[in-house]
Amino acid sequence: MLKIQDYRPQPFTDFTLEENRQAYQTALQQVRADLLGKHYPLVIDGERVDTAERLTSLNPCDTCEVVGTTAKATVEDAERALQGAWKAFETWKRWDMDARARILLKAAAILKRRRLEACALMSIEVGKNYAEADVEVAEAIDFLEYYARSAMKYVGFGAAETTWFEGEENGLMYLPLGVGVSISPWNFPCAIFIGMAAAPIVAGNCVIAKPAEDSGLIAGFMVDIMLEAGLPAGVLQFLPGVGKEVGEYLNNHPRTRFITFTGSRAVGLHINEVAARVQPGQKWIKKVILELGGKDAMIVDETADLDVAVTAAVQGAFGFNGQKCSAMSRLIVVDEVYDRVVDAFVERARTLKVGTGEENANVTAVVNQMSFDKVSGYLEIGREEGQLLLGGEAPGQHDGKKGYYVQPTIFGDVPPQARLAQEEIFGPVVSVLRARDWAHALEIANGTQYGLTGGVCSNVRERLEQAREEFEAGNLYFNRKITGAIVGVQPFGGYNMSGTDSKAGGPDYLANFLQLKTVTERW
Repeated sequence: MLKIQDYRPQPFTDFTLEENRQAYQTALQQVRADLLGKHYPLVIDGERVDTAERLTSLNPCDTCEVVGTTAKATVEDAERALQGAWKAFETWKRWDMDARARILLKAAAILKRRRLEACALMSIEVGKNYAEADVEVAEAIDFLEYYARSAMKYVGFGAAETTWFEGEENGLMYLPLGVGVSISPWNFPCAIFIGMAAAPIVAGNCVIAKPAEDSGLIAGFMVDIMLEAGLPAGVLQFLPGVGKEVGEYLNNHPRTRFITFTGSRAVGLHINEVAARVQPGQKWIKKVILELGGKDAMIVDETADLDVAVTAAVQGAFGFNGQKCSAMSRLIVVDEVYDRVVDAFVERARTLKVGTGEENANVTAVVNQMSFDKVSGYLEIGREEGQLLLGGEAPGQHDGKKGYYVQPTIFGDVPPQARLAQEEIFGPVVSVLRARDWAHALEIANGTQYGLTGGVCSNVRERLEQAREEFEAGNLYFNRKITGAIVGVQPFGGYNMSGTDSKAGGPDYLANFLQLKTVTERW
């Protein structure tokens, strides 16, 4: 069996150091010289396949700039990819688990060497600032290394425990499922893309990866790394395309064995519904792993360290412009300290710099026109439902450049049942809600359909323990920000309408892509 060191998460880069900022800026220059304008074709059975139509990736911070293009897959391409993946599966499933794990470890080593390059590409393609890009690439490396190590516990007959029985040998075997579809989001186009692909692959499955249309270049960059690491042809099929076309086709297909999806609640529920229908010729119940976002809340009570709470609120709300499923979009404050907390929160947020990812601004542009229009609409709704305390404008430009810019925005005294407090916005917009007391705050926090992340800032042990049991969130944080889950340290995933709570980066995540077989031999 593969001998590997214990897993340790990647350290983050300290960008308060001038040499690290300079290295990042050099990487930006390199990416602009070497990757800007690059075209990524499909990858089907290890072959590069171009298409008549292309998908164009724009710089959201300067929409006049084309970052690059990818091929645009058709239904016919999707069918070829699916058939090719099943052919590759016949060989891949027979590889030793440790041999598959070595490919993930090699890919992690390559990505470590190209870390700044990947970061810089995300700064341009999706507008991430230095720290947001850096922690994401660290997470991608962590996924590769953690899943490689996790795979070792599923090796061989008897990997899962059974009870002894006289006169027989009994054991459980873990077997891969087959071929699945991975539909990944644009907000973590490196880490989630590779994590959703690497986990089923190391378990012996083959994957058709359809990245988000807005982040095809970083996805193509990561596919190149996997192929360079030695992944055999057909194990990872790269299929950029339109979700309503190729995604829908593959989700419906009788030969699709499993589907992993990270994205909106509406699309995820549709996928779940489609996957539940048994198609002619289908011989299994499709497995669906979903992560669908949230309406995440942090509670601040009267005993909290208010400086810690305000720092956590600003970081959780406005990191990557609130474009995280884990972002703090509701700040629930008990009445006794409401005014003090809100005043400090607004003043801290007022200092945030708006600009481009390349400038390392605190708040950059949202990702595309659809997001810009959606967030702009909620700014109007917020004026009707709450008190505008900061921002409230979507200028759509910055420093003479057209982009999808929205000001960091805070609305106060928002009613718990208001649309602003119930619906996922996915932008730099925060609702502040006033609670009578601790019990009321916890009631408000649990008053949505979601259950992804949450937080409590309090110095009362009894309240923290009550929240541990009763706060409806898959990831709950005390006295810190509610974003930034680390692979292996804080397994990530929510329940209720936030998804299937599959816990990416957790000890049992690979089990989602394996099936158990019991074998008994009478002696």
